Amino acid sequence: MKILAAGDIHGDVGLVKKLAEKAKKENVDLVVLCGDITYAEQSIKNLIGPFKGAAKEVLLIPGNHETVATVDFLAQIYSIKNLHGYSFLYKDIGFFGAGGANIGLFQIDDEEMFSLLKKAHEGVKDAKKKIMVTHVHPSGSKMENFTSFFKGSDGVRKALEELKPDILLCSHVHEAEGIEEKIGNTLVINVGKHGRILEL
Repeated sequence: MKILAAGDIHGDVGLVKKLAEKAKKENVDLVVLCGDITYAEQSIKNLIGPFKGAAKEVLLIPGNHETVATVDFLAQIYSIKNLHGYSFLYKDIGFFGAGGANIGLFQIDDEEMFSLLKKAHEGVKDAKKKIMVTHVHPSGSKMENFTSFFKGSDGVRKALEELKPDILLCSHVHEAEGIEEKIGNTLVINVGKHGRILEL
């Protein structure tokens, strides 16, 4: 299985088109969008449509630049899956997630973050491989070294340690795009706006 994961698009329609072309060229099965799809919800036009023609499935979560309601609307219009508090099983690979951060339009505290991820995990707990999708990075991760503004989430860290996903996909800290690290047995990746191809 091959996926394209990206985040922090911030309403850049030209970037969406490039990412959609990349998804098509790489023949991905799935596109995963890790939040901040819009720029403060100024426009949602042409931010999902290009992906629909390039991938079989699209999964997304809200970042701190859009609300759950906006992502629910996009999910309904385009028949895609909002992972915020939910899960998705693709063959034997389980995806589960929660969006938002501790700043911006959509703020979420650590307790709620952990609760949503734990609830979402229930749907994929028996999957052969589990991928957790968040917007914000876990506290104590290398990504915190790239910003003095964006604190990592203790809720994400707790979920990572207790639920033990194989991979955590996140974004949020633009300067940390492409950073990878192992926390326990979980590979944590800041996928960034240029997107990351993963073969699972």
